[in-house]
Amino acid sequence: MLKKASTPAPAFQEHAQGDIEAMHAAAAECRRCDLYREATQVVFGEGAKRARVLLVGEQPGDREDQLGHPFVGPAGRFLDGCLEEAGIDRSACYLTNAVKHFKFKRFGKRRIHERPNTGEVRQCAWWLGGEIERLKPALLVALGATATFALLGKRHAVTADRGRIVETESGVPTLITVHPSALLRSRGRPDAEQERGRFVAELRKIRPFLES
Repeated sequence: MLKKASTPAPAFQEHAQGDIEAMHAAAAECRRCDLYREATQVVFGEGAKRARVLLVGEQPGDREDQLGHPFVGPAGRFLDGCLEEAGIDRSACYLTNAVKHFKFKRFGKRRIHERPNTGEVRQCAWWLGGEIERLKPALLVALGATATFALLGKRHAVTADRGRIVETESGVPTLITVHPSALLRSRGRPDAEQERGRFVAELRKIRPFLES
């Protein structure tokens, strides 16, 4: 049974209009928050234009910021392996992030990920909402806390609802799970393989939505 979310979520308020290509072009000039000042470029979503499943992460990382594509860094490669194990064709899905610019702190020559704040997530939900409206997916997948907030507001949390499928206020089923980067950081822990297996099992819940 779906557990319904009632709190307004950023992605389901006002959003961008037009087709994916037009939104992508417009987002390249986005000034809705200040993250564009330090990021190399906007990293918009990519994937099948008729995708029935839309996976949402937090934000692009260092590698994504350099290349301009989502989920191409270490976390993306980890996700690819888990999707393959779950029997999910990544090319049949659409992958994007709640925030389209890389937020980071500098430590010497390194750029270290910094979590987007609530205001930044709300401002960037303009684009995420547009992607959802245009694609009309059968299932959303919230990868981590930031994506969960963007899609479902504050009524749901990864710790309490991981593995569940709940509804956005627009009625789109949404699977809540962890971000693959969290699993990467846990490598070496005694439960690392168990957590990876749990993640793969959660991703398998995507399959009926791709097949229907």
